[in-house]
Amino acid sequence: MGGRFAILPVYDRPMTMSAPETSPIRVAIVDDQAMVRQGFGALLGAQPDITVVGDAADGDEVLELARRARPDVILMDIRMPRMNGLDATRALLGRPGDDHPRVIMLTTFDADEYVFSALRAGASGFLLKDASAEDLVGAVRVVASGEALLAPSVTRRLIADYAARPERKQSATLSQVTERELDVMRLIAAGHTNAEVAERLFLSEQTVKTHVSRLLSKLGLRDRTQLVIAAYESGLVTAGG
Repeated sequence: MGGRFAILPVYDRPMTMSAPETSPIRVAIVDDQAMVRQGFGALLGAQPDITVVGDAADGDEVLELARRARPDVILMDIRMPRMNGLDATRALLGRPGDDHPRVIMLTTFDADEYVFSALRAGASGFLLKDASAEDLVGAVRVVASGEALLAPSVTRRLIADYAARPERKQSATLSQVTERELDVMRLIAAGHTNAEVAERLFLSEQTVKTHVSRLLSKLGLRDRTQLVIAAYESGLVTAGG
């Protein structure tokens, strides 16, 4: 407007700054066994950074629970009456919008086929029902932070077993991926965290996060779990390699 504008400090009152409060992780528990729901609920509810917002006995109930309570993370049993955990996961993550909860599948070794399908449907990982209390709490925190639950050796074993099967589809293409991104992808497929990838490749952790984001965007993937499956399906990583 042709005039001048100046910003001057105000000295007549102190300025205070405080760190923003972090909201607790909202968790829902889905299992057809009441004792499992109660046990997991008591354990997680005792954590200062976790709030249990509800539980459900089958897949039908969790769809309504998710709409009402809007959990950040859902612990989902696979084998349940009426609607199983796999169908419930597909229904939850297939809804319009980008505010889907993250799903951790609860499983045993004899449910491998369900696990593979759940990972492809977008589940963020899975956990054995007999996991320790520390592993359960850690899994919720890891998944809530945006990571995938890939570090436990059981996860790598199941994904590697899936990838070694001759009937698997070669669906992933890496033509748009750079050499450095391939390096990052290999290490992620081996179950390494961003910090571990950064250390091995002599990069900053933020640079690794950037590479991961670009990989997900280029390959049209939801999260790190699907990135691992793509690494196996493309042949970039082989079982036992």
